[in-house]
Amino acid sequence: MSAVITGGLPLATGGLAAGVTAETLVVFGIILLALVLFVTEWLPIDVTAIFVMVLLILLGPDGIVNFTQITTTEGVSGFSNPATITVLAMLILSSVISRTGVVQILGRKMANFAGDSPHKQLLATIGVAGPVSGFINNTPVVAILVPIVSDIAHKGNTSPSKLLMPLSFASMFGGMLTLIGTSTNILASDVSARLLGQPFSMFEFTKLGIIVFIVGSVYLLTIGHRLLPERVPPEEDYIQEYELEPYLTEVAVVEGSPMVGKTVPAAIDDAAFDADILGLVRDDEQFIEPASATTIRAGDELQLRTDRDTLASLVDEATLGVVGTPDSDADLVADEQAEQTLVEVVIPRGSFLAGKTLASSTFRKRYDATVLAFRSRGGTIRDGLEHRPIHVGDTLLVQAPPDSIDRLSRTSDFIVAHEPDKPEYRTDKIPHAAAIMLGVVGLVAVPFEAIGAWLASATGIGAFTALSALSLPIMLTALMGVVAMVATGVIKAPELYDAVEWDVILLLAGIIPLGIALEQTGGADLLGALVAATANYLPVIGVLWVFYLATGLITGVISNNASVVLMLPVAIEAATAIGANPFAFVLAVTFAASTAFLTPVGYQTNLFVYGPGGYKFSDFLRVGAPLQLLLSVVTVLGIAFFWGLRPA
Repeated sequence: MSAVITGGLPLATGGLAAGVTAETLVVFGIILLALVLFVTEWLPIDVTAIFVMVLLILLGPDGIVNFTQITTTEGVSGFSNPATITVLAMLILSSVISRTGVVQILGRKMANFAGDSPHKQLLATIGVAGPVSGFINNTPVVAILVPIVSDIAHKGNTSPSKLLMPLSFASMFGGMLTLIGTSTNILASDVSARLLGQPFSMFEFTKLGIIVFIVGSVYLLTIGHRLLPERVPPEEDYIQEYELEPYLTEVAVVEGSPMVGKTVPAAIDDAAFDADILGLVRDDEQFIEPASATTIRAGDELQLRTDRDTLASLVDEATLGVVGTPDSDADLVADEQAEQTLVEVVIPRGSFLAGKTLASSTFRKRYDATVLAFRSRGGTIRDGLEHRPIHVGDTLLVQAPPDSIDRLSRTSDFIVAHEPDKPEYRTDKIPHAAAIMLGVVGLVAVPFEAIGAWLASATGIGAFTALSALSLPIMLTALMGVVAMVATGVIKAPELYDAVEWDVILLLAGIIPLGIALEQTGGADLLGALVAATANYLPVIGVLWVFYLATGLITGVISNNASVVLMLPVAIEAATAIGANPFAFVLAVTFAASTAFLTPVGYQTNLFVYGPGGYKFSDFLRVGAPLQLLLSVVTVLGIAFFWGLRPA
């Protein structure tokens, strides 16, 4: 810290230049490389994080040259870091709670309350997503509620676009109600404990979180509601929504066609033709099993997904006759399956399909399902589907029989934007899960040490001070909660691995050493002093506001966890340089990183609603930018009021 800071005030430009070393330049270069990889997604974010970790070790004292000062032990320390272990345990607990169906039950009560009133639907969405996200990690909460909210919108003749973005934003508000609301809070608490010796308590920022939740909710119910577009029509007709009419055709197989005698999967050469057989009609009986072994006969009518040029080639080469074009969902599916055959499927982080193509992933064979179109980065793709790379946040329009859709909904590789008709929930385990979560939170939140001291003082019985032993760290109580969930049968031991979002764990483990390198090489000192120089022109609260805005902008293009790791050391150094309260700066960075409204890629919950809401990239900016600016003022003023801007 002393390399660039003297007497708590920023040095002149010459002094700052003297603080630039080869080590800091190398670490800055690694940070720049990481930012480019995060933004471009050339590699999955978890792979990028592990790559950064390896690079830090390689350029450390145990590697080829010591530029980063990161030993092998420090490089892999992210895997044993309390924040990483805590997040892993909380992800399991959140998954367990969702398996009981308690969130879904709340969602149905929300639907009953909302009815067909758009304002009630919006109020119910915010009212359920926000408070629940305070105690269950907000990412699975949104994943659970996306199909419920979509169904509520369609049944109430409301565009899902009016509800899904507020769902994501409300979950972020709720995530700031407690320590366990989001993994970002847990990570920030660990960094604060390591650098300041001051971790977050369970309800450290609840009072400010409540204010943020109320202000944000009022914005969404008033101004935000008016700014939200209606990208998806209220009626659930995917054919019209995806503008598929020109790409869907019915053809008849005539005598002598080369298709006769072939099975449905083998009838069309995927390499030669961009076309899929979606269904087969024979003697007024409809078969909707794209990957079935049904053999084609002369006189069969086939439902095809293809473009007009490919259709012309197929007609010429396969002696097919054009019959007609489906106008709606009902024309594509059998009556008894009409509501389940066409669904939207969102690709979350960690999905095996991310970064692959439909051809390379064997998606069709694996799930007996056909992709008709998909939304990617705000655009709709209807042709060349087999060889288009699929990205995190893409939404696939899938045709499949009910059992395949059921399998899709049960895997963490997909979020099906349609609630299953017969969901399998462990409702009988709700009391056990609720009691265990109450214990996890209570052992951290209750001030046993203070209670014990008061009782000892009031009664004169010193043994009451032993109550302090019940004050346990969140990592320990979370792990105890996982063990209790398995012991009571709420979750089965083999299911633990599927409950963890391993990409999040690898991201944390890989990115934590980058923050350590930034501190040890003097990079945090240098950046902190540069930002502290703004104190020559701004009051302390102005510098705090600058940090909030900077963190919000960075989080809009990279992971929120990565932005916390990079920004917290800098914020603490800047606060120290200007004689401000470092903990206030920690809180500003934490709140800004956990409320990423500006882009669909800044927070995973935004990605979950991106496709089902039919949003464009600019929609998040139009709705999120005023909200981000409003909350920046509310949050900074709240921090100044509750925690003060100067050290105690």
